Amino acid sequence: MSKRLPPLNALRVFDAAARHLSFTRAAEELFVTQAAVSHQIKSLEDFLGLKLFRRRNRSLLLTEEGQSYFLDIKEIFSQLTEATRKLQARSAKGALTVSLLPSFAIHWLVPRLSSFNSAYPGIDVRIQAVDRQEDKLADDVDVAIFYGRGNWPGLRVEKLYAEYLLAGVFAATADWRKTLEDPGRIWLNIRYYMMRHAVTGRHIPDSWG
Repeated sequence: MSKRLPPLNALRVFDAAARHLSFTRAAEELFVTQAAVSHQIKSLEDFLGLKLFRRRNRSLLLTEEGQSYFLDIKEIFSQLTEATRKLQARSAKGALTVSLLPSFAIHWLVPRLSSFNSAYPGIDVRIQAVDRQEDKLADDVDVAIFYGRGNWPGLRVEKLYAEYLLAGVFAATADWRKTLEDPGRIWLNIRYYMMRHAVTGRHIPDSWG
């Protein structure tokens, strides 16, 4: 013997009427007429074989059976809403491509991915590590993390944090700069040690001052 269920539309109307305790307000929520609400409630009561509402003076009240049924229906609609939300979240799952230097990806972004994935399970983060900053503007990149002053026309820029750099020199050879005719070589050497520190995570030796 098949189990008959009441029409879903009648249950939606009953849920709205029970929440508002008003056929008029239920009709406004559902964008139907008050007569349509009354008809759906009457059909549901006939299906169940019992009264769900009663009137006292000018107020609309739930019967004991109506109150019990409403609590169950309310829970079912909540579960249905949540199930629909989860399904839509899975079907709408998208990818977010983030482009940045390998050292920054390893030491900053990757350790934070776990908490991000927990907060936004519907987003698939894809890391695109590049060696040159100009490579960060590929067509398939959604977000790029730059190092600079932030003056990039055509891009929406948000500052993450400021970085302060201090140049040091090995104390035992403090006069090494005098042997370099090209000051640009000094900066190249400093950049080399900065990059090695960023990639390996090693601290600058104490012998540098």
